[in-house]
Amino acid sequence: MQRTLILALLIIGLGLNLSAQELSTTPTISTEAVEGGPVMEVEAMEVDFGTIEQDSDPIRVFRITNTGDAPLLITNARGSCGCTTPQREDWNTPIGIGETRELRVRYDTHRVGPFRKRVTLTHNASEDPTVLTIKGKVNAKAAAPEAVPSSEQGLFNGGEK
Repeated sequence: MQRTLILALLIIGLGLNLSAQELSTTPTISTEAVEGGPVMEVEAMEVDFGTIEQDSDPIRVFRITNTGDAPLLITNARGSCGCTTPQREDWNTPIGIGETRELRVRYDTHRVGPFRKRVTLTHNASEDPTVLTIKGKVNAKAAAPEAVPSSEQGLFNGGEK
């Protein structure tokens, strides 16, 4: 009886946990491609952050231009993980014909080592999303020097200087 109760509680808990994992969505806006409509051109589909220091706050920019003959609306910009954050300040307004807008992307540098992440853009220029890539390498932050090196004898580590 007790095992059945524990099993039932585990199943209910798992169900609640899975239902809490839904992705937040933005309001639904048509992203159907329009013949002769907006055309999204990205200056570089991949941006290299280069070598950056751990716990720094690096931001890089993707330049997006509307070369079509109708306004371009980016309805969603999502990083492939929590460490990749596209910063959308003015994306609620369409990109006009011939206009260029910058998409700033921040990478969280707490984890050391090479990285390659994606930013997926949903827009009205195509039914297929556009995938941008960031890459780079995070080097460990240099350790702070000791106040009194342990290899030297001094007043505070057993010496008589």
